Amino acid sequence: MSKSIGRRQFIKASATAAALAPAVRTAGGFNTHQVSPSDEVRLGILGVGRQGRYNMRKFMEHPECKVVAVCDVYGPHLKAAQELTSAKPYKDFRKILDRNDVDALVISTPDHWHPLMTVMGCQASKDIYVEKPISVAVSEGRKMVEAAQRSQRIVQVGTQQRSGLHFQQAVKLVQDGELGEISSVRTWNFGNSTPQGIGNPPDSDPPSDLDWDMWLGPAPKVRFNPNRFGVFENNWSYFRWFWDYAGGMMTDWGVHLLDIVQWAMKTDAPERISTSGDKFVLQDNRETPDTLTATYRYPGFICTYENRLTNGSPITGRSYGIEFYGSNGTLFLDRQGFEITPESTQSGDRNIPRMYSMQAENTNDNSRDHVRNFLDCIKTRNQPVSDIEIGHRSTTTCLLANISYRTGRQILWDGTSERILGDTETSKWLDRPYRRPWTLDI
Repeated sequence: MSKSIGRRQFIKASATAAALAPAVRTAGGFNTHQVSPSDEVRLGILGVGRQGRYNMRKFMEHPECKVVAVCDVYGPHLKAAQELTSAKPYKDFRKILDRNDVDALVISTPDHWHPLMTVMGCQASKDIYVEKPISVAVSEGRKMVEAAQRSQRIVQVGTQQRSGLHFQQAVKLVQDGELGEISSVRTWNFGNSTPQGIGNPPDSDPPSDLDWDMWLGPAPKVRFNPNRFGVFENNWSYFRWFWDYAGGMMTDWGVHLLDIVQWAMKTDAPERISTSGDKFVLQDNRETPDTLTATYRYPGFICTYENRLTNGSPITGRSYGIEFYGSNGTLFLDRQGFEITPESTQSGDRNIPRMYSMQAENTNDNSRDHVRNFLDCIKTRNQPVSDIEIGHRSTTTCLLANISYRTGRQILWDGTSERILGDTETSKWLDRPYRRPWTLDI
């Protein structure tokens, strides 16, 4: 039997799912405060490349937002941002921190800059919207959490799927036990970039309108390479494929998928992590693998993340997504919507509780509503739907898989103390050194 949810019915059904969002939770219940459009929020945008300008546009859709400062170390990015706003341009973000007329920062730089800018922004009494993944090392994320707590700042992480109505409804269905007992979850991203991938450009001098040393910041000093910088028209920046700045597909996309898994399954850390993979096929100069499978053991279930860039054959017709496998049925979930497929009502000698098949489509602008949530929390001082603690936990899950891959070791993880158990050598990978004069002090 099939049951399809229409738009009106879905929105009505999602009203209860909204209670899952911690952003509106207060000691007295659920806060429905709406920010007046006249309550101006003055923004500094740090990083105005492709993602930064996208985020800036989403903020500018809200009438109370005023972009007063934009920052980037690359001249063409600043020029493109100034075509969207009359905000004052900067090449050094620290000058924006010094401005008393900046209420909040939007951090959309390469990943290796997220921790330092977030901590310094909190110390400068700015609220923060920071892109995912929040860090390159686990210890950095914990310092970001502590900085936010000490300064009592609102920090929202750009895992915008938590603001999606159909994601909220799917999570509620899982948590309400509609799928039965869930012992397995699968997440994946598949594509085909063979054989050349991102290519092999040689090292060279940086463009004259790029401050390469500032772009590197706390990362090791190396010669400029077009792929390390990675800014090419119509492509997401290639810095994602180099360990000094990011963590490959595991942290770029895996964090979105695993964040939803941990939310739905009411857990914030795996107990055991084992990852295998390699750069088997691609002939480019990326450092991250072209094929990878991470297996996570959580209390009561197993979750896998799979990525391959050498073959785009999908799972059930989808090149990416999440599947929850329950004793009563299977739920597939992605940004387009979700669907539930019941198990057969007979399985051997056991009767399976009858359930409906169900479908729902994406009915809201996740990114716009994620920004709206952040702006509301600036006013109410409630915690946002993807606060920095949640973002740190989801990022950590991905970073641990990369540590397992790079060391070739299985990790036993204590999520409470955030320690690797019984392996002092592997524990060193939880931190990363900063290049002088940069330090991550809280």
